[in-house]
Amino acid sequence: MRGKPLHTDPIVAAVPGPPPLRRPRPPQANGSPPAAPGAASSRQLLGAAAPRASVDYEVARQIAGQVAKQREELLKTTPAMDRASEEQRCLDWINEAVALWSDAHAMGPQADEALRRAVYDLLFRAGRLQPYLDDERVEDIIIQGPGEVWLDYGNGERRMVGAIAESEEELLELLRELARSSGHSERTISTAHPTLALSLQDGSRLQAITGLGPMTYAVIRRHRVSQADLDDLVRLGTIDPILREFLGACVRAEKNIMIAGKQKAGKTTLLRAMLKEFPAQTRFATLQTEDELFAHTSGHHRQVVSLIGRESNGEKDLTGRGAGEVTLLDLMHPALRMSLERIVVGEVRGPEVVAMMQALTNGSGGNLCTIHARRPDIIFDRIAELYALAQGNLSEQLAYRQTANGLDFIVYVDMTDETQIGGRRHRYVSHVLELTGIGESGRPATNEVFSPGLDFGELRAVPRMDPGCVDDLRRVGFDSALLQQCYGAWQAPLPLKVRAGR
Repeated sequence: MRGKPLHTDPIVAAVPGPPPLRRPRPPQANGSPPAAPGAASSRQLLGAAAPRASVDYEVARQIAGQVAKQREELLKTTPAMDRASEEQRCLDWINEAVALWSDAHAMGPQADEALRRAVYDLLFRAGRLQPYLDDERVEDIIIQGPGEVWLDYGNGERRMVGAIAESEEELLELLRELARSSGHSERTISTAHPTLALSLQDGSRLQAITGLGPMTYAVIRRHRVSQADLDDLVRLGTIDPILREFLGACVRAEKNIMIAGKQKAGKTTLLRAMLKEFPAQTRFATLQTEDELFAHTSGHHRQVVSLIGRESNGEKDLTGRGAGEVTLLDLMHPALRMSLERIVVGEVRGPEVVAMMQALTNGSGGNLCTIHARRPDIIFDRIAELYALAQGNLSEQLAYRQTANGLDFIVYVDMTDETQIGGRRHRYVSHVLELTGIGESGRPATNEVFSPGLDFGELRAVPRMDPGCVDDLRRVGFDSALLQQCYGAWQAPLPLKVRAGR
């Protein structure tokens, strides 16, 4: 696809696998996943790992089933055993079983390690999906039933790999196990519950659908840049040093900011980076349907109230609402009583827009959120559309008024994809709009503080004017003279294969 040959190898022989299995480390005191030696994650060590050999998954399933029975008996006799000790015993059994199989079938060291890893993944991780989750290059894992999986790489390449399950039921059981192991025991997938949305243990986002078509479909979106700060985004070319200083000042000055943009443009990445501009001692809450911000485990913040909405168990209460459901709007009211300095609402896709606007207009400043919008000029229409869909059929006028009253800035993140002509994907901030009240048409009025420098071939944001609140930014250390650099701080225009007007 896209000029690249398709690969249908049964396992990712060309994809580096994780390092050899080692003794598990006990969980940290805060419940975070154990850190690898030297504070480096397993993903950071991937580059030094040897390519994985092909695996016979029928053998891996047999060994995994054998070890699972041994583990079940172990936990019956030693119910108080901690997780690290349990895993170590299972690793010993895995090594023994693989050694026996290897001796009988004359396998080499690389094949032995691949089989051990596959059995471990089946028992403790994401099974046959795990090699793809371990590959730093993968951006999306696209599942079209049990036998067809596509890997979408950050550079735009897409290739097909082998099966991750032998049947639809095995695929559904894998998805259910991912929900259980990720702490979402209330979420499941079946013909009665045809959709599943959750965050995996590594922070990847999964969306699955079954029973509404010829097969089960799922997409796993990996966060390839999960711990970046604004300086990292400068190095990546998303923003220049001037915009970096401006956005940092807006956060420090406690301005309410909405990040908007296309799908996969990098809205959540920018939001995570801007959160790191909060002082470390700031007490704030994140409200999300699935955790994609990781603020409570970033190591930067000390007081984060991380709240995740909960899906219904499928039953209805007397009011007709899903029993057990907790929406972002439900979370807003108790969150406001948690002595918070700021509130961050994750991706807004529906009725949670009401929760977002309550956060923006609740009296405190410095709140952040994200929303999908194809272009900067339709953001207000997008908000009004979501208001109309929210419970109570809220009006367009209310949407405009609350937007104008609650927001200080909108930051628009764009993406230009040239992979189909041999280029790459470029992700960048293109606009920063300051809201200045209600205009004559009844819609929010704006100042274009940053916008593309189209007159000299630059699609990325460059300074256009001082915002009306520039004195507030000066008070937190911003040098407003930076806004006089009409070409920004870019060394050269965005390196595109197709330029405007050419």
